[in-house]
Amino acid sequence: MTLFVLPRGAAASRSLMRAIMPITLLWAVDVYGRVYSLSTAGQRWERADDSLLELKRVSAGKGRCWGIGCDHHVYLNMMPSETPIRYREETYENQRWNPVDGFTDTLLPTDRWPWSDVTGMNPQPLHSFQLPSRSWEWEGDWYVDHTCGGEPSQTGGWEYAVDFPANFSPDKKWNSCVRRRRWIRYRRYIAQGTWAKIPLDNPRKPPLPLCDISCGGWEMSDQSGRYPYLWSVSQQGQVWFREGIHPRVPEGTSWEEVEVPKEVAQISAGPGDLLWALLWDGNLLARTGLSLDSPTGTSWLEVESPGKEIEALHVAVGVSVVWVVTKDYKVWFRRGVNSHNPCGSGWISIGGEMMMVDVGLNDQVWAVGEDRGLYFRIGVTPSEPSGNGWIPVSAKWGNSKEVIPPRDDCEFNGQLTEASQGSVLSCTDSDSELGPADPQNSTSNTPVLEAEAPSVVPLGGSDSPTPPQEKEDAPLAPQTNAPKPFIPASDSFINSLVSDRDRTSTLQPSITEMPQEEREEPPPAPVLQTPDAGGHDVPWMNVDLEGAEAARGAQAAGPSAGDGSAAATYALGTLESSRGVGEEEGPVWAWISGGGCDVDASSQISWLSPAGPLTTSLSLTPVQSAAWSKQPQQQEHREEISKKPLERSNSVWVRKGTLRWWRDWKPQRWIDVAVALEQSTKSDGRKDSIFFVYYTQYDEKKYLHVFINEVTALVPVLRDCHYAFAVYTAERTKQRWPLVLAAQSEKDMSDWLCLLSDCCCECRGITGPPSRQALWSTTSKGDIMVHEPSLSLEAPAHAMACDLMFWRQIHGHLRCVESNSLGLVWGIGWDGTAWVYSGRCEQQPNPGGAVQMHQQTDVRSVHVYENQRWNPMTGYTDKGLPTDRPMWSDESGLKECIKGSTYPPSPQWSWVSEWAVDYSVPGGTDKEGWQYAADFPTMFHGHKTIKDFVRRRRWTRKCKITLQAPWKQVPPIRLSDISLMPCLAQSKMEQVPVWALSDKGDVLCRLGVSLQNPAGSSWLHVGTDQPFKSISIGGANQVWAIAKDGAVFYRGSVSPQNPAGECWYHIPSPLRQTLRQLSVGRTSVFAVDENSNLWYRQGLTPSYPQGSAWELISNNVTKVSVGPLDQVWIIADGVPGFPAETPGAVCHRTSVGPMQPKGLSWDYGIGGGWEHISVRGNSAEAPRGPHPPLAGPSRSPIHPQRPTQANGSATSV
Repeated sequence: MTLFVLPRGAAASRSLMRAIMPITLLWAVDVYGRVYSLSTAGQRWERADDSLLELKRVSAGKGRCWGIGCDHHVYLNMMPSETPIRYREETYENQRWNPVDGFTDTLLPTDRWPWSDVTGMNPQPLHSFQLPSRSWEWEGDWYVDHTCGGEPSQTGGWEYAVDFPANFSPDKKWNSCVRRRRWIRYRRYIAQGTWAKIPLDNPRKPPLPLCDISCGGWEMSDQSGRYPYLWSVSQQGQVWFREGIHPRVPEGTSWEEVEVPKEVAQISAGPGDLLWALLWDGNLLARTGLSLDSPTGTSWLEVESPGKEIEALHVAVGVSVVWVVTKDYKVWFRRGVNSHNPCGSGWISIGGEMMMVDVGLNDQVWAVGEDRGLYFRIGVTPSEPSGNGWIPVSAKWGNSKEVIPPRDDCEFNGQLTEASQGSVLSCTDSDSELGPADPQNSTSNTPVLEAEAPSVVPLGGSDSPTPPQEKEDAPLAPQTNAPKPFIPASDSFINSLVSDRDRTSTLQPSITEMPQEEREEPPPAPVLQTPDAGGHDVPWMNVDLEGAEAARGAQAAGPSAGDGSAAATYALGTLESSRGVGEEEGPVWAWISGGGCDVDASSQISWLSPAGPLTTSLSLTPVQSAAWSKQPQQQEHREEISKKPLERSNSVWVRKGTLRWWRDWKPQRWIDVAVALEQSTKSDGRKDSIFFVYYTQYDEKKYLHVFINEVTALVPVLRDCHYAFAVYTAERTKQRWPLVLAAQSEKDMSDWLCLLSDCCCECRGITGPPSRQALWSTTSKGDIMVHEPSLSLEAPAHAMACDLMFWRQIHGHLRCVESNSLGLVWGIGWDGTAWVYSGRCEQQPNPGGAVQMHQQTDVRSVHVYENQRWNPMTGYTDKGLPTDRPMWSDESGLKECIKGSTYPPSPQWSWVSEWAVDYSVPGGTDKEGWQYAADFPTMFHGHKTIKDFVRRRRWTRKCKITLQAPWKQVPPIRLSDISLMPCLAQSKMEQVPVWALSDKGDVLCRLGVSLQNPAGSSWLHVGTDQPFKSISIGGANQVWAIAKDGAVFYRGSVSPQNPAGECWYHIPSPLRQTLRQLSVGRTSVFAVDENSNLWYRQGLTPSYPQGSAWELISNNVTKVSVGPLDQVWIIADGVPGFPAETPGAVCHRTSVGPMQPKGLSWDYGIGGGWEHISVRGNSAEAPRGPHPPLAGPSRSPIHPQRPTQANGSATSV
């Protein structure tokens, strides 16, 4: 964020900005209780008109400011407005008719009061109405309301009824026995613009004395102009809520006590439904259940202090942020805070040492520094709630034209004694809050120091309190030797200054004196012992301003005794200097409130200068990049700031939006949700992110969260024609329960996918194009996914679990993809077009790797089936039996699919043809495209027989997708299968063997393929006597293929010198099985048949490469891929125990090794919806050693079966 300052002489621009920007006030209190306000359109601090008014703290809201005086009373300052504040008092005069006197105020004993409220339950005679306080005055006398139900009445305002209570009407009837009329009187609030004391509640006991107050809640609903809520804390630790606050009753009516589990020291309410309280033991409470129907909430949840040994000192709450100051004056930011999650998720340290902070409008942050100066957090935006630096509030003071900077010559010309400091911070003096300084770090030319290592404290940290330490008395320091406070040049100054701080009282040495080794330690000032507050420091209670005023002008050197409950003793010269303390040089600040100051990232405020921030974050994150993509001016300003010697600081970046979430429990439906991606950047550059999903169920606010470092895949999915994607984690993969979200447009989905993927890759250190060892895969939707393997992926012992693998998406759209260890990657689209990856694959992911983008297109067909049943009267008709499938369905017949309601696979696709009958259906068709069968669902054939009672035909329509991707087309032949020879990483080949099958079943060999020319130069046709459907080349140029009739062939004599080989050798298939796909590794061959069984070829040797027999390994397999290390990966048809899972899950064969080439069991990974996988580039071989068998039950789809089928003699064809 950039704050712009208008140049001198730009009066016209400044006037224009004042006209556009509403004038609001920043409120502050000095240590003497004097209240000041600073207008966003002004340049000077203005003191309150009441010179006798002394407040301890204030809490501002829109149009008003509350305060607590030194007399413990609550004060209210309503901003002047053109609309007067008027309140209508009303009472009803009731009469009953009797035969003697007519209507009279003599009522029956069971009747209501003669003068009452509208219900008649409470007596309200005219003389009983009193003004609630001196802030009100009557506008006139009582008068009768001559309207009845809003309509003018000629009855003198009387309404008649049969009896009390009944429906009254202005018409007098023969049975009207009672009547009433309303009397009205208005009172006006006359204390606008001044501080008015809130009256005590009578007869209820008031919650006095109060020590803290907080105003908030005016943005709790979508309704604008909601009245605020007021919370307060008594010195006994009780929490009170002010009832009855209304636009016409700004003071409220009464106090209601809210139960708390422990004694509270301070409270903070945000503009929305966030409320936090600080306990006396240093921990915090968060209030849940705040709503319009329940303004006081339902329960408290305890949150531990950010520091395990340092207690919290102050808490401030905004719309969706929580800031905390601990007793070492470190500033902390709460992550993940939202109305759905009021407790947040963890703490992150923010640069700067402050005594208190306040969160104002737009979540802007104001603070009182340890030097008693006022500071503003720059860079706070919705996308960067933690901001990126502190700047001083440099407003002018009084009639002087000088600007009040951070205090370098503070009015505290001496050092506050232990007791005086405690007086400022608490109503009962306790251990020192300031503590001693480190003289070694207190030099006049202190450079920008590196901050201490920050930390994020999650929920559940230690709750042990800080042990109390004793204080030591010391003799009084002379005034001439009193040190002066130091201006912090950066956030790290006080950080380092108090790094060794303890609970003893030691004076801070002057930084303007002689060098450190020649410095003399000034004698310490005496410390007055004060009552111990239960072994803990009392955080931010009462400022004893009376004691401070009494100390003005005190010249005696001895300590003065004070009241133990509010002791405030100052050293000589502490509160007064020769120039008039707090008057000429500016106030010494104790409190600030920005709840009524409307400042945001685009505000141009004269007294907020962005020059010289005390701390700035130097890291740029994906969230920040996305948020700043439309803010070039802010980027230019960031470049200017980054040239300065600034301190690294923690920061938090947030990207918010709205999506739709598929709630996959009953009732299953899409729900509109709010989402937020929150990323924290630590001072050492490390980042971690959390993705939140906020939803409402049965009027209860709930949320889901996913840690980005636990995300294993971000996959676009097909869901009801939405722009949907699924978020997988290891746990959700095991449960087959991904988080499915949908965007409103393709751009929104692409933006979120890119943003989440960038964060996932960043936290794992993955950048640039995939490495040569990467695992490639495609989904049934055509998306390309890549996994960067580690050495533990194929380790014999303690192998990496398959569900922990992280998959990232690569731009493009393919049906299948193949790779090898040299960095070559080929793919085939759904329309048969061959593509080669144009990005350069390195040994490791390279952030500087070149990726050439090309236009990629793909065409696929969408099918629906028309079903009919035969009956003797009408023949074949679309009237089926009640148990039949829908007359228009998908291939399985389980889902109804009508042509008019069938859409492309995703919104990125567009139709390029009309619906037409498909005559190329497996099994054949008749001349009209029909297939026949005896019943549903049985095998269909292309001719009608006397036993065929049902028939179907397939309708097809083509759709097309066009996108920019790093894939280069390889013309001109369309392919159906492709295979690259796997090799080890250290292998060197001038040309890489590539074998393929055309869409007509022809066998092809690609020539000239190399790293310099990955697309090769030409195709070489390899003769066959029948079309093929699957081909694979393994180690040592072993080429295996499957014909369309299921016959298996081995190509002999393939070598670099003879890339096409000599002849085909026929290999018998497994008994009564038809193979459809195979994969050849270094020394093993695996194949899949039409019944989804996985087979292993036994007996492969260099001298007899055809092998001897087939062995059944498993069922439930659709695709297999064997790598250069003979590792085996498959696409499983389903996952055991999850029958509703979409087919297609990545699965890894465990314990594969030289002594166990078939492996032992399956490890299921991500799915479903996976179409293809290739591990033929992963040659990262882990050290092999003895490994015990896996404990527990096998995760194999079936118990391993080992039927062995003898092989006949190989025949040459």
